[in-house]
Amino acid sequence: MMLQSMSMVKLKFGFTSVRMRNLSVGISVMVLTLILIILQPGHKLTKKNLTVDEFDIEEESTVLITMEDLDYLFSNSSFYKEEDESNGFLVWSLMRPFLERHDALPETGQGVEEAALAGKGLVSLINKEKGHSASGMVSTKGRRTCPDFVNAVDVDLSGSTPVLELPCGLTEDSSITFVGVPDEHSRSFQIQLLGSGVLRYDVNFSKQSIVQNTWTERSGWGEEVRCPSHGSFKNYIVVDELPLCNEQTSRITLDDFPFLKGSPLTATLWFGLEGFHMAVNGRHETSFPYREVRNDATKSLQKLEPWLVSAVKVSGGLKLLSASATRLPVPDENHSSLAIEEKLKAPPLSGTRITLLVGVFSTGNNFKRRMALRRSWMQYEAVRSGEVAVRFLIGLHTNEQVNLEMWREAKAYGDIQFMPFVDYYGLLSLKTVALCILGTKVIPSKYIMKTDDDAFVRIDELLMSLKEKPSNALLYGLISFDSSPDREQGSKWYIRKEEWPLDSYPPWAHGPGYIITQDIAKFVVKGHLERDLRLFKLEDVAIGIWIQQYNQTVKRVKYMNDKRFHNSGCKPNYILVHYQTPRLLLCLWEKLQKESQSVCCE
Repeated sequence: MMLQSMSMVKLKFGFTSVRMRNLSVGISVMVLTLILIILQPGHKLTKKNLTVDEFDIEEESTVLITMEDLDYLFSNSSFYKEEDESNGFLVWSLMRPFLERHDALPETGQGVEEAALAGKGLVSLINKEKGHSASGMVSTKGRRTCPDFVNAVDVDLSGSTPVLELPCGLTEDSSITFVGVPDEHSRSFQIQLLGSGVLRYDVNFSKQSIVQNTWTERSGWGEEVRCPSHGSFKNYIVVDELPLCNEQTSRITLDDFPFLKGSPLTATLWFGLEGFHMAVNGRHETSFPYREVRNDATKSLQKLEPWLVSAVKVSGGLKLLSASATRLPVPDENHSSLAIEEKLKAPPLSGTRITLLVGVFSTGNNFKRRMALRRSWMQYEAVRSGEVAVRFLIGLHTNEQVNLEMWREAKAYGDIQFMPFVDYYGLLSLKTVALCILGTKVIPSKYIMKTDDDAFVRIDELLMSLKEKPSNALLYGLISFDSSPDREQGSKWYIRKEEWPLDSYPPWAHGPGYIITQDIAKFVVKGHLERDLRLFKLEDVAIGIWIQQYNQTVKRVKYMNDKRFHNSGCKPNYILVHYQTPRLLLCLWEKLQKESQSVCCE
């Protein structure tokens, strides 16, 4: 994005591609000479170089988007030919220009490449499913391949086979429990969570330490977190309000170390809102954030989140008696049947512009969260009547079975819009652009709201509040007027100087819930098409950046702060509350129905 108002100059990109052609001898010599000059000592060869004022920014080392991937996603996508309103690919076909940008977000190449592979797998599964339907057969393939519980007993660790297979990944609140006895003669054992990357726990008996680290094929190993810390990281960093290492482990003694040779143990990995956690014999020992870890050697980012985990492996000196994974993501069993409650389906859209479009950002295997929303605040009369439309925005998954379940879910309920990239956290801003497209070109709406699938929204209270608000040039929500970039490496919201060189952000509304007007959404779409707006990986801050440019170049914006939008947790008399589990979402709805009060469940 360009920030003319903040004295930032335009981003300039040098982009060179060399094609093998039948060249004349003279031109060939010139090219070879240029290559020799580039390869001289002191000259750094990079994929792209970009300059922002005095900042020389080297683009993240990432897979560049290929025309083959884009052509497949947007030309050969036989899975989105349906023209009805339940079609989950109405925004998809409009997203290509935003992915072709040479100033794309760092994870765009990887997200598009993996989406192309996932799309091919999905097309194959869909065609098989359609073939079964055409022949009158009922397809059962995949119905039970997303179990809510998997386990193994008396596990042999001598081979390379994973201890547990997790067909549909993990989600927040999932847990994996190991029961075993460390070998008397061993020096260490390892626990690995496998997926598109690796999260590894290395338990070393001789050094009395637990080391956590992540690895990806493109980035290699990141910076390790070692417990006890011995000053290797800042002790004030917390994950889900838990320290990276507990206090006892940080001042370790022999009796404090949780893993003792020959002593039975129960170790549990559980997955919170912010990171992975390990507890041993009921005591918290370590935490590791879902974070972007920058590898200084490769200048790349790496991250492993629960939905990317597909298997668990254990190796080394541990006799593993049992392993189990619980609270796994499970799709609704009715997705593939005719027994779907009519009230859970998205109502047909009216011919006129609706009052409010709510875009819910979700991830593929968050099946339970979406069903909880359909059974709770999506049952408001304003939603059922069509005055308010609610749509889930979801990227493709790296697991083909999850994609098939999502496709079934989209066909069943008509409230999902797929994104043509894999759902990486660093690509959330692309979803924001997609939501603006949805609210201006597909489902034209007076107001457009962004929220998350773990938020509860008081639609009735929200509509009442909007009646008193301007119908254009509006940003409404819990607004931060004075905030600075997080420069702490390891933070989920870490921003390097090269990404945002200024010491403060313009006003922005917290991501769990904010509302903009259609004129701003149109400005966002047009600005990105014309490359006048810069992509920024923190989506809620990004919309604030774009709105500031609208404020200074088009029309003065009304920033309306409302503390009834709760960024974390629940407080009574709310419009929106965040970080609610499926159980709490249903509980809040029940309380509203029975008590007619916006009170909290916990």
